[in-house]
Amino acid sequence: MSTAKVTPAESMVVGITEMGEKVRKSLDLFLTFMKIGTFTFGGGYAMIPLIQKEICDNKKWLKEQDIAEIVAISESTPGPIAINAATFVGQRVSGFAGACAATLGVVLPSFLIISLISLILNEFQSIKAVQYAFMGIRAAVLALILKALWMMFRATKKKAVSYVLMGASFILTAFIKIDAVFVIIGCGLFGLIWSLLTRKEQSNGTD
Repeated sequence: MSTAKVTPAESMVVGITEMGEKVRKSLDLFLTFMKIGTFTFGGGYAMIPLIQKEICDNKKWLKEQDIAEIVAISESTPGPIAINAATFVGQRVSGFAGACAATLGVVLPSFLIISLISLILNEFQSIKAVQYAFMGIRAAVLALILKALWMMFRATKKKAVSYVLMGASFILTAFIKIDAVFVIIGCGLFGLIWSLLTRKEQSNGTD
């Protein structure tokens, strides 16, 4: 039984089609994250609900569980969480080109806006309307952060050890004032050790 051979022309057409699809998706990623970066105030945690809505609900590129995992990785790696999250989402959706496009898209609005504000900073700060606007923005940012917390809570497996870690982390950072970096590293090590012990117990139970 003979199989049809693919001609060089057909291979070229397939390659051009695949390249065009990658360019289209990368451009879509750039525009999506530029929109997120433009309308987000208050830092990376306030951006998480917008990323979830655009990437999961509107574009259907990833699932909520994927966003929760990406946020956890972004928190544990150096750099701003918003930029890290954009890079990881872009890489998941469209590889290296997607990572570059998403990162550039999320950074560009802040860069342009801050560059403009720096030129008129003194006059900008003294305008009463601007001060009142930022008061309202801060309240909205708090709501977005709480929504991000609720989204991550829903996506996390509910175990007793998870609640213990959550409570201990809150006490260590909020009251004892231990640097969040050390808390994150400690929780990561604890989670690794706990998972290894759990797997060992499960393997012993099946023997």
